[in-house]
Amino acid sequence: MRKHTKYFLLAIVTLSITSVSSQDRKNDTIKTGVIDVVKPYTPSISDAFKVKEIPSLDDEETATKKEIKYNIFSFPVASTFTPAKGKAAVVEKAKPVKLYDNYATLGVGTYTTILGEVYLNHAISRTESVGGYVSHHSSQGGIDGLSFDDNFSTTKINANYSSRLRDLAWNVEGGFLQKMYNWYGVPPSQLAQAQANGIEVDHSFYSAHFGGDITFEDTYINSGSFFFRRFGDNQGSGENRFVAKAKIDIPINDEEISTDFKFDYINGTFDRNYFTTDELRHGNFQIGVSPTYELKEDDLTLNLGISVSYLRDSESKENNIYLYPNITATYRLVNDVLIAYGGIQGELIQNSYHGFATENPFVSPTLVVMPTDQQYNAYIGLKGKLSSNMSYNISGRYLADRNKALFRNNEITLTNQNYAYGNSFGIVYDDVDTFGVAGEINVDVNRNFKLGIKAEYFKYTTDTETEAWNLPDIKGSLFLDYQINEHWFAGANLFYVGERKDQFFLNDGITISTPFIMDLDSYFDANAHLGYHINDKISVFAKANNINNEAYQRWQNFPVQSIQFLAGATFKFDF
Repeated sequence: MRKHTKYFLLAIVTLSITSVSSQDRKNDTIKTGVIDVVKPYTPSISDAFKVKEIPSLDDEETATKKEIKYNIFSFPVASTFTPAKGKAAVVEKAKPVKLYDNYATLGVGTYTTILGEVYLNHAISRTESVGGYVSHHSSQGGIDGLSFDDNFSTTKINANYSSRLRDLAWNVEGGFLQKMYNWYGVPPSQLAQAQANGIEVDHSFYSAHFGGDITFEDTYINSGSFFFRRFGDNQGSGENRFVAKAKIDIPINDEEISTDFKFDYINGTFDRNYFTTDELRHGNFQIGVSPTYELKEDDLTLNLGISVSYLRDSESKENNIYLYPNITATYRLVNDVLIAYGGIQGELIQNSYHGFATENPFVSPTLVVMPTDQQYNAYIGLKGKLSSNMSYNISGRYLADRNKALFRNNEITLTNQNYAYGNSFGIVYDDVDTFGVAGEINVDVNRNFKLGIKAEYFKYTTDTETEAWNLPDIKGSLFLDYQINEHWFAGANLFYVGERKDQFFLNDGITISTPFIMDLDSYFDANAHLGYHINDKISVFAKANNINNEAYQRWQNFPVQSIQFLAGATFKFDF
């Protein structure tokens, strides 16, 4: 009975499940052909468990090893070597040279010569300083064979102030100059008449100037300067000159053109001209612009530019414009051993009474002053180093000057002027072409020995003048500086000037002859000095000038002093 009941219940349950499954299938919206898996299958591995058992080994090799004992038998070894103890080498250090900001020099010599100079410089702060100097050089003269005084003197006073800021530095300075010379070069043919007229041959010059300059950092305006000078003499002459300059970089299409600007004004008067009592005046102003473009390509540096000058003559009321080339180039053929260079340039040179009197102090106060038009100055050369301590420079040049100023001996007149006896010089102008070659060698054997040699040769071609008056055909120079040891030092300067030509007149008191050409002999001037440093502050020195004892004539009828000796001392100090 239980068995039948069991089968009956099983049949009822089976029918119930089948009925439910059929009903669910009818209501199911899931398609049986596609199954979407919502969660991926992520199998996992159960942890592994180490068998916690220690196996037992009965191998013979696991038997206990025998203990081995080592015995070392040491014995002493005889040795005679003893290492020397090291000693540090002593480096000899040169004692640092003490530099002083100020010094004073005083010397006396033959011909009653006095030489004195005081230079002062004081730092107010890290960015400001003031300074100045006073110098005096005079001689009472005494040249053999002269009938007039030949003494001279030069005195200079200067003061300056400078300041350096972050982006600029500027400086101002002013000074005074006084010179005195004599027109003592009266030729023998005019001596009696000059003495009879009781001429006064002294000629004094004075000058006062004021100027300043400024430089900028990281700006298109690089620098600027100005300068004013008043120059005159005891003969009623006077001259004013003002010069202003500026250097600016002008940007053009990502390039910079370096441009120089210049304004130059001059005005002067002389009480009379050489032949009459009419006043002689000169004056003009110049405006110059010089743009230059620099091009660098490997070993080549090329500067391309021009110079334009505008001239306004205040006396003739004339206006002129001058155009000059301004091209320079350098090319390194063999690094610093062989460098080729060349260029062609020109400029409008502003002549002045001050410049003429500085070059030749025996000029008369009756000069015609006008600018020189240097149409071009073409040059080419080679320079470099022959060794680490020897350099050289060889060059050739050709100049074309229009209205070049030439010093020429003044005519002898029948007037009573103190400078009218063939004992003064005037200025004549001519178109002069100059060809020149030059060679130079500089040797720096070491920091204690320096030597330089230079030689030049010139050939001149004039237009209207018979000769290129007082221009030498050959010039040479040698300088030597030698620091013998810590205390002794020496040096030498040698100069050679070739022949020059000048004109000369004869006057018998009634008529004046036609001028004839005078040949001025070449001359050689050797100078040397020797000194001794007593300590860092005091040193003594001795000088010898014109050692060959030749009373040569630098200018016609004006012999120089023969051999001269001078001794003195220099004192350095701070305050």
